[in-house]
Amino acid sequence: MTHPPLGKLYDIGDGRTLMLHRSGAGGPTAVFLAGTGAMSLDYLNAHERVAESTTSVLYDRAGNGWSHPADLPRTAGHVTDELRRLLHTAGLPGPYLLIGHSLGGAYARHYARRFPGEVAGLLLLDPFHEDLAVRAPARARERLAGMLEAMAVQEETEPTPEQLAQAREQLLRHFAAWPEPVREPLAAQHLATWRAAGRENAGLYDEVAAELRAAPPLPPVPLIVLTALGPDALQEQTWGTDLFREINETKRSLHAELAAESPHGEQRILGDAGHGWLHEERPDALLAAVGDLLARARTPQAVAGPGRRSA
Repeated sequence: MTHPPLGKLYDIGDGRTLMLHRSGAGGPTAVFLAGTGAMSLDYLNAHERVAESTTSVLYDRAGNGWSHPADLPRTAGHVTDELRRLLHTAGLPGPYLLIGHSLGGAYARHYARRFPGEVAGLLLLDPFHEDLAVRAPARARERLAGMLEAMAVQEETEPTPEQLAQAREQLLRHFAAWPEPVREPLAAQHLATWRAAGRENAGLYDEVAAELRAAPPLPPVPLIVLTALGPDALQEQTWGTDLFREINETKRSLHAELAAESPHGEQRILGDAGHGWLHEERPDALLAAVGDLLARARTPQAVAGPGRRSA
């Protein structure tokens, strides 16, 4: 296991070490939960801006990034238990403002449902919803089944040196705005752990989705859902333009329902950001939401009512 360019590895017991990087001061502590295929330092630029207002934390869950390997997939219960142990081990008391992206958004919701007294607010960045596959168009479900089978086959295939070199160059171009000491190690770690995304997705739409449906209700904490409905080259290439548009409409509805789970929930539509990198495409929307949630968490009586708007 290589050492991360930022942060440190914490021993949380059972022979497992997890990477955590913290910046800033004050509370509540903001905790970023990465999406599938992403890792902690993918959110470094947003983290540093959030750290100007409060303590901010990046971490890698087991089996991802610089943290200890793990058998994937895992349950949402395992992931949230692990995060709780890590935060306590690192001396970061709650309550927390959980910032979850994609699958990380589902884990953030699950944490809040299981440990409601430890959560001051939720910011969900285009979060995964357990009913997306159920309510998406039938042809999307058929294509998803084929994609999961293809990913399982691809995992057994070793990329060629040429493919690795091409992927490395693409990653370095993508991370051009990251600090130089972070750029190379981050690209290298993505190449070393690329199989994690497919493994995390295995069982996501059945076992993990059932687990999320059976969880307790969400506590009445301040909640903002950022729904990304803008162009996304990877998603459009995966689904096709028309089907991608239909999936987005299903997602819009599901995210509105997520926001309505809290009496202090709000959905904000981002019409110019895609799913994978909305934190880089619209950092202003992320920071505005963080600022609003911090204000509400620090002054509970000033909590705004539910609603939906474009941002």
